[in-house]
Amino acid sequence: MRSLTAGARKLSHWTVGNAYLLLVLTTAAWGGNAVAGRFAVGEVSPMALVALRWLGVVLLVLLFARRQIVAELPVLRTHWRFLAVLGTLGFTVFNALFYTAAQTTTAINIGIIQGSIPVFVLIGAFLVDRTPVTRLQMLGVTVTMLGVVTVTAGGDLERLLQLRFAEGDLIMLVACGFYAAYTVGLRRRPKVSALAMFSVMAVAAFLAALPLAAAEAATGNLLWPSPTGWAVVAFVMIFPSFLAQLTFMQGVKLIGPGRAGVFVNLVPIFAAFFSVLLLGEEFALFHAVALVLVLGGIWIAERTKPRTD
Repeated sequence: MRSLTAGARKLSHWTVGNAYLLLVLTTAAWGGNAVAGRFAVGEVSPMALVALRWLGVVLLVLLFARRQIVAELPVLRTHWRFLAVLGTLGFTVFNALFYTAAQTTTAINIGIIQGSIPVFVLIGAFLVDRTPVTRLQMLGVTVTMLGVVTVTAGGDLERLLQLRFAEGDLIMLVACGFYAAYTVGLRRRPKVSALAMFSVMAVAAFLAALPLAAAEAATGNLLWPSPTGWAVVAFVMIFPSFLAQLTFMQGVKLIGPGRAGVFVNLVPIFAAFFSVLLLGEEFALFHAVALVLVLGGIWIAERTKPRTD
């Protein structure tokens, strides 16, 4: 029994200290969020899912991080408005659009389009902070956007020429824009721990989700979770929202933000894999082309990205 306990402790230490494993688990959880969005269709309405998701996260945060929150409360009080805006944009608005998009498009499309977020961040950083953009980065932006256009057009040239796109794909593009705004805003984050900052943003995300859920109820579109819906709520609350944040923060701590950020490119790959495996969605040739363009464009753009670790 003692040897089993020692072995479990050793495995736990190895897992916490293995940045690459932690970051792969993080991106797998985020990729699984696209599949969860599709499983939610007809089982729980989008705004109810967002509100319940962040309610659950708030409860988990209060359970595991309350001491850290209390310790850093003086700084958090000074910057709570800024953090509330970030939480609303990056957590509430993004997820509300994300799950709305899942009503009318595939999980594969969602994952691939979500993979374009780093390019939106590059554009946002230029517009807000006038961060210099090199020609190689512009080439990367162009290649990635070609990938996004390919998947939103469904690989159909005629559909592209007539500017007909799936509604869900366009909603997902807007969602990516909001998440990019949140990411650019993080550059001005206050000097508090990542966990304390996440806690405030999670509370803001829940409060901001309440009016959306109320509006959904007022229009008769609120769908309370079925048993499958509760399973989806539990998954997105525990894995993409809570555990993935902790594993990502630990991964960044171990190898730095620059190297850790590269792993985010695995999200569309995991999303595509889980979509085929769990939902039986068809992975068409245009999906492969779009995936190569999106990831290739990000790789090109990051070739000139300065190291921050």
